[in-house]
Amino acid sequence: MHLAAVAAGFGPAWPTVYRRFAQWSRDRVWARLHRVILDELGARGELDWSRCAIDSVSVRAAKGGL
Repeated sequence: MHLAAVAAGFGPAWPTVYRRFAQWSRDRVWARLHRVILDELGARGELDWSRCAIDSVSVRAAKGGL
């Protein structure tokens, strides 16, 4: 039996997954969850901020960056 056929028999339908993911993204569930996890780890002293990275959005360089 094909793996996709087996996987299709488990869990919610893809439209449900997409709809919930999109709604949770709009509601900033992921950002709040991330903050809760960081707060919990920080309270336990389990964060090593010496090894952190900051990311940003990409912005197109005017004139190709020249």
